[in-house]
Amino acid sequence: MIDIIAVLTDQADYQKARKYWNKLNQRLREEGSETVTKCHQLKLPALDGKLRLTNKIIQKF
Repeated sequence: MIDIIAVLTDQADYQKARKYWNKLNQRLREEGSETVTKCHQLKLPALDGKLRLTNKIIQKF
């Protein structure tokens, strides 16, 4: 999700894009919105080469 935010906001700095997403996600939760429901996290390679859990983007049917 952070990669998508970086592209949409034309932000080359990963940390700034990550902070943007964290703040947006927080505001949505405070409003009672859910970004995605009934989802599982995936481990994908991060910039440091380690596998990190993603935000919940894959929905289980």
